[in-house]
Amino acid sequence: MAKPGYGKRSAPDQQERTPRDFALLPTRERYVAGFIDHLPEGAAMSVKELAKQLPLYGQQAISTSLTSLSVAGHLRRVRCPLGMGDETRWIFRTFWSRTARDNEWWNAYLATEQAALATAPMAKTPALDTAPPPRPPAEEAPPPPAPETPLAEAPCPEQAPEPTAVPHQRTPAGSPFDEAAPHAPDTQTARPHTSPAGPSPAYLALARLGRDDHRLILSADDCTTLEPQAAQWLDRGVDTDHLTHALTAGLPAQVDNPRAFLHHRLTHKIPPRLTTDHAQPPAPTRRILMECTDCGRPGPPEALPDGLCHPCRTTHTADPENTPHPADIADIRAHMSNLRSLLKPV
Repeated sequence: MAKPGYGKRSAPDQQERTPRDFALLPTRERYVAGFIDHLPEGAAMSVKELAKQLPLYGQQAISTSLTSLSVAGHLRRVRCPLGMGDETRWIFRTFWSRTARDNEWWNAYLATEQAALATAPMAKTPALDTAPPPRPPAEEAPPPPAPETPLAEAPCPEQAPEPTAVPHQRTPAGSPFDEAAPHAPDTQTARPHTSPAGPSPAYLALARLGRDDHRLILSADDCTTLEPQAAQWLDRGVDTDHLTHALTAGLPAQVDNPRAFLHHRLTHKIPPRLTTDHAQPPAPTRRILMECTDCGRPGPPEALPDGLCHPCRTTHTADPENTPHPADIADIRAHMSNLRSLLKPV
């Protein structure tokens, strides 16, 4: 299987496999095409991997055969981005079609793949194409029954009236903590009350200024007074680190009135308000790039007809009439063999 890339992807709407497939191709290309057509999905399609599996031809012959198959309309190589941000990586795929296709069909098919890639959500893990399916929610189990609370013994007539019971603090009769039970409500009411929301980020940023620099020590009243101004900074898109740096940068040797000094900086150094369009950068567009089957140069599908760039296509189609005939090649080999026989010492 293709780990680094060039995995096989079968194109849709292909004809049924018949013994006459690839009959119009030369012998070598027909042999390579038949082997590729029987490979499973995701199989390695690089030149080195194919040369290892095909003992009759070397890497140069396999590369030439793949170029011929691309020109014949059976093969296209593309690269696709996967991931987002700094984790983006490129994966390579080889689209294969048993049925020969023209350039218009391949351009339309790759445009469909491009649209599907653009609408798909960004993957955070570059090593995976799809996320695992969500697990079905577990059935909610009925809540367990509440434990039975033991009944306390009735008080004696000479005892004082029983105080109000404290929730979750009742103890069985005869416990050594019975005498401390009436004082439990006083202990709870004596605890200070704290706000569930807590101080705001602007208040905390002002309170930490004195810890970062002793010249900006503020009291609780000073932080409360300056909190609305600091909150305006945070509402304009800056974080607490930016606010702290803006208030502590370039301090004089001595600050006599930290509250007035910070009030001046919060008023005159407030950052501009950014619109929503500029607050978040636009999502990067992911685009499929086709690769030249011969040299690997990337480009849009429209710029690579027959899966070849302009220099490789010019080289592939240059001087077709000067291509030697197989019979001429056989005559040349016989002539060279005769010359070698004559040059051998007697």
